[in-house]
Amino acid sequence: MTLQRQIGFWVGSLLVFVLVLVMLRDVMLPFIAALALAYLLDPLADRLERMGMNRLAATIVILVVFLLIFVLGLVLLAPLLGQQLAGLVARLPGDAAKLQALVLEKGAPWLERFGGADLTKEAQNSLGNLVGDGMKWVGGLLQSLWSGGTAIVGVFSLLVLTPVIAFYLLVDWDRMVATVDSWLPLDHRDTIRSLLHEMDMAIAGFLRGQALVCVLLGGFYAIGLSVIGVNFGALIGIISGFLSFIPYVGSLTGLVLSVGVATVQFWPDWTWPLATLGVFLAGQFLEGNIFQPKFVGDSIGVHPVWLMFALLAFGSLFGFVGLLLAVPLAAVIGVLCRFALRQYLASNLYHGGDATRAAAAKARVDADA
Repeated sequence: MTLQRQIGFWVGSLLVFVLVLVMLRDVMLPFIAALALAYLLDPLADRLERMGMNRLAATIVILVVFLLIFVLGLVLLAPLLGQQLAGLVARLPGDAAKLQALVLEKGAPWLERFGGADLTKEAQNSLGNLVGDGMKWVGGLLQSLWSGGTAIVGVFSLLVLTPVIAFYLLVDWDRMVATVDSWLPLDHRDTIRSLLHEMDMAIAGFLRGQALVCVLLGGFYAIGLSVIGVNFGALIGIISGFLSFIPYVGSLTGLVLSVGVATVQFWPDWTWPLATLGVFLAGQFLEGNIFQPKFVGDSIGVHPVWLMFALLAFGSLFGFVGLLLAVPLAAVIGVLCRFALRQYLASNLYHGGDATRAAAAKARVDADA
C-alpha cells in the first residue's frame, strides 16, 4: 500500500469515527464514562493480578470498593450540597443586587469626580444590565442542565449502566489491547506502538494526576471557606475544585463567587472577604508549587491555552461527552503533531534537499524516539 493510500485510509477512518460519534452522542455518555473508568482502574487490576488474584476477582473487588466509596460520598455530601445549592440559587439574585448597590455606592463619588453625572449614570445602567444578563445566563444554564432533553435518562444511565459496562471492559481490557495490537500494520508496528505508548503516558498521567489535584483543591477550598464561615462555602469550594480540571477557570470562578458572597455577608467588615481571598491565594500556591508538579507535571505535553480550546471546542460539538473526550483527544493530537514535526524536521523538505543533513537529523529523531 502506498503512502498516499495509507494516509487516505487513516483519514477516512478518523472521519467515520467522528461521524459516528456525532450521530450517537446522545447515547455515548455511559460508554465513554465506563471506558474512562476502566482505563483508570486497569493498573490497579494488573497490580492485584501480580499479587495472585485472577482478573475476574480483581475486577469485582475494585468495582465494589469504588462503588462503595462513591455511594458513601453521595450519602454524606449530597444532602449538604443539595441544601446549599438550593440556598445559593434562591439568594443569588438578592446578593447580586446588594453587591451591585455596594459597588455603586462606593464607586459613584469617584466616577462623578472624574467623569461627571453622565458617566455615573451610564456606569449604573451598564452594571445593572451586566448583573441582569449574568443572572439570566445562570438561570438558563441551570435550566438547560436539568431539562436538556434526556437529563433524567442520562443520569440514570450514567449511574446504572456505567458500572456494568466498566465491569465487562475491565475484565477484558488486556485481551482487547492485545487484539488491537495484532491489527497494527506490520511495516509500521514499532512506530505506532511508540506513539501509542507516548499517548498512554500523557493521558494516564494527566487524568489520574489532575483528578487527584481537583479532589485536593476542592477539599481545601471547601474546608477553608467553611471554617471562615462563608455562606455555601462547601458548595463553592467543591465547584471550584471540580472546575480546576480547566486551567484557571476553577480558581477564578470560585474566587469571584466566594469573595462576592463574603462581601455581601460580612459588609462592612473587610476582614473575612480578605480571608476568603487568602484561602484562594493559598490554594493557588499549593496547586502551582506542590500539587501540579508532584501529581501532574508535564505529563500531557499540551499548553493550557490549547487545553482550554479543546475543552470548549469538543464541549460545543459533543456536549458533556465532548468534555470527557477533550483531554484525551488533546493529548493524542499533541503527540501526533509532535511526531509530524519531528518527521518534517528530519525530512528533505526542511533541509532543502541536503541528503547528509537530512540523514543526520533522521538519525537523531530515531535516537530520541
